[in-house]
Amino acid sequence: MAQKKIVNITDSITVDELASALNLPVTTLIGELFKNGIVATINQRIDFETAVIIVEELGLEDVELKKKETNDVATHRINSRRQSSEDAEPRPPIVAVMGHVDHGKTTLLDTILGTKTVSGEAGGITQHIAAYQTKRNNRVLTLLDTPGHEAFAALRQHGATLTDVVVIVVAADDGVKPQTIEAIRFAQNANAKIVVAINKMDKDTADKNRVMAELAERGLNPEEWGGDVIMVPISARTGEGIDKLLDMVLLTADMEELKADVNVPAEGLVIESHMETGKGSVVSLLVEQGQIKQGDFLVAGTTYGKVRTLLDYNSSTLKKAGPSTPITVTGFKELPQFGDVFKVVKNEKIARHISEDSKIEAAQNAATANVTGADLLKMMNQQYDAADFNILIKADVQGSLTSVSDSLRMIETNGEVNLHIIKTGVGNISENDIRIAAASENTIIYGFNVELPASIKKIAVRDRVEVRIYKIIYELIDDARAEMEKLLAPEVVETEIGKLDVKGVFRTVKEEIIAGGEVTSGRVYAGLLARVMRKKEQIAEMEVTSVQRQQQEAKDILEGEMCGLSLKTNKKVQLEVGDKLEFFTREIVERKLKA
Repeated sequence: MAQKKIVNITDSITVDELASALNLPVTTLIGELFKNGIVATINQRIDFETAVIIVEELGLEDVELKKKETNDVATHRINSRRQSSEDAEPRPPIVAVMGHVDHGKTTLLDTILGTKTVSGEAGGITQHIAAYQTKRNNRVLTLLDTPGHEAFAALRQHGATLTDVVVIVVAADDGVKPQTIEAIRFAQNANAKIVVAINKMDKDTADKNRVMAELAERGLNPEEWGGDVIMVPISARTGEGIDKLLDMVLLTADMEELKADVNVPAEGLVIESHMETGKGSVVSLLVEQGQIKQGDFLVAGTTYGKVRTLLDYNSSTLKKAGPSTPITVTGFKELPQFGDVFKVVKNEKIARHISEDSKIEAAQNAATANVTGADLLKMMNQQYDAADFNILIKADVQGSLTSVSDSLRMIETNGEVNLHIIKTGVGNISENDIRIAAASENTIIYGFNVELPASIKKIAVRDRVEVRIYKIIYELIDDARAEMEKLLAPEVVETEIGKLDVKGVFRTVKEEIIAGGEVTSGRVYAGLLARVMRKKEQIAEMEVTSVQRQQQEAKDILEGEMCGLSLKTNKKVQLEVGDKLEFFTREIVERKLKA
């Protein structure tokens, strides 16, 4: 067998570059993309997965694509956090609390902080990343609360990349669940240390050993069993074991020797951002190194600003904030994106220049929009007669907007429904949103944790634009899924009921046949449809109007019995002795999408 040609590419590559690497005419590659529903230019970028699919589609068996290792954003964040100068000082650990929904992670935080954060979240589930600080033995810990519902995977992943230690909360009466496994994966991918809190030990049905066994099956070997993962039994409700849990978190963090530079321009990450009346942009940040103070100029992604107010997690004014500190600032010109890196720069001129360069780069990337493997597979499966589902999404904060959009895109329709998100944004429903929706046919506006002012509602009614507001994300996703299901073509379901061998034909007119025979399987009754089979070939389809047993009307005739039957047809059919009748029902069933 000939040795395969190895082609190394990064996370993405232009069509022109891939054609050159494969030694193919660029027109061949563009043609293959076109066959799969993608109108591409030579400068259009495609991701690694798409490139693999295209190579397979072209039948290039002698070529193997391999991905070059690159420092993605998350990796860069992790590495930058670990690399400090000789002047670096110890910093508080950043601890993310993760777990399956209803396993008690927010209750744990409430107990630690002496607050009641869970009551402020719709449906009793966390729907935003929130950051807090607490003290244990005069040492500060920064705590991140991450949403537990499956729709918030993007937020949980984001939380993991910010983190030194991940506390995974597992209910002792419920065990390891899908979001538990996901949290483990996020933590491992982020190279964060893991401490397990086995919660709800106050319940009679609590089974610590079961939880430990399930975690061990997934590579988390308990320290108690000779492994390297600390697992602490706790009750978030009663407070049992929480002091020990915090001690174990601090011990785990100490092994990492966490340090950060203080006397450098501040850097960190955007946790959340939203608009507030009277304040403008309100942005939650996590400082990773350096110190930030009021009056500093910040750049984050494509926007910049001057710190007008600087608050801690309790909304108390700060003069300055150092490494591992969660803060809230005002003063950005526009909302930065969830997950953007922020930096402090010397003056407004530099800040504006950097943000303008970022905007130009973003515009260029948009002009040569990347094609992902998921996009390609969707297009390959897309049906020409697929229905269109148009939506406009508004959310309270950037993180939620990301989660809602990603969750909607994940709804699998097998290519039968095209989801078009025509616009997204942060803030309440506006007149402009109504105008945009009205201009696009059959568009629904979905709002998450936002308001529809009365004046805007009147405009929506006038313009016949449907606006749906939700406070719980999975209810929004379920509603959108239901709307997509309405667009699916109904399914025709046929159910086999019985079979009969024709033994005699007594009368044949244009629309009616009277015959007799033996039921060989199942049963036969009035109202069934019947296929006429002759030598394994269907020659007609009829309806059973009545059945008789010994010349008497019967409700049904069972296997092994002789009967007479009347058959209705819309065309003349010559039924013959020896033909076989296959009886069945046919119904139109509304289809459902996979959850």
